[in-house]
Amino acid sequence: MRAAVVILNYKGWQDTKKCLAAMKKQTHEDFEIYLIDNGSGDDSVKELSKIKIKNLHFHQEPNNTGFTGGVNIGIRWAIEQGFDAVALLNNDAAPEPDWLKNLAGALEQKPEVGAVTSLMLDTTGKFIDDAGDEYSTWGIPALRAEHLPKDQAPDSGLLFGATGGATLYRTKVFQQIGFFDEDFFAYNEDVDISWRMQLVGWKVWYEKTAVVFHKHSATSSKIPGFTINQVFKNLPQVFWKNVPFPMIIPMWFKFTLIYFMFMVYQIPKGGFKFAVKGFIQSIGLWPKSLAKRRRIQKTKTVSNTYIKSLLYHGLPLKQVNRIKKALGFQ
Repeated sequence: MRAAVVILNYKGWQDTKKCLAAMKKQTHEDFEIYLIDNGSGDDSVKELSKIKIKNLHFHQEPNNTGFTGGVNIGIRWAIEQGFDAVALLNNDAAPEPDWLKNLAGALEQKPEVGAVTSLMLDTTGKFIDDAGDEYSTWGIPALRAEHLPKDQAPDSGLLFGATGGATLYRTKVFQQIGFFDEDFFAYNEDVDISWRMQLVGWKVWYEKTAVVFHKHSATSSKIPGFTINQVFKNLPQVFWKNVPFPMIIPMWFKFTLIYFMFMVYQIPKGGFKFAVKGFIQSIGLWPKSLAKRRRIQKTKTVSNTYIKSLLYHGLPLKQVNRIKKALGFQ
């Protein structure tokens, strides 16, 4: 399987160098790297231009197009060059040597699978950062098995969604359903693409043997309030675009409740203004979300029963417990 690996850099050339050093050790035989500097405006271009790897292509963007805009540039390049698959890899992640080989092997063996996602560990290698994405019937996504010890990592298998930080996608998936939604800019865009894949019948596989070590939020932490703002802007977009009718009706009440509970939770943490800004932005995007919903739901080929089987049926307990504690309920 011929694969392209898209790596996006934004003011993080030190991490990107470590990521590329790990990519040089990959055992997969047929891949090329498409490295994009996303309008960093620092020493990134100067430093990254010094790196010489035979299968490395370096692209410079004059402005920051966000995660979605940046990776879409790489995905288009992969399709134009005729690659079978395209991997998205965070620049703050360091894959094990067999990472890409194991992802590609799983994708080759399973024609019904459109994406294979990784086991992401923290930088110590002792704890799980992500083992694929879950989506709750409360309309809230979560990182599966987050913070559990490595030895409790789930076995390989099908699941709801793939993380945009370390996943191999078939290029034909993007040719069928379109690219990442650039109205998201960053955060939850991978949840959105997983929804869109599942709705048209593509499955998502988690491969336990494809391991990366991840420095969590290394890029987003550079911008105060960025994560909070983006999450509150994007959660409603995921919900309104993708949850099928009539499932969306009972889920809407639960989603609304927990969404505003999350907002209240930000008051003592100092993030309330960023949350409110995100909420206002989501309102502005609502008409576009509904227009996209009409297009997405027209292409749906799977039953609601199947979709329900993919969801986590219960409260996203980790997030809810944080809120309850903040509000003095425990």
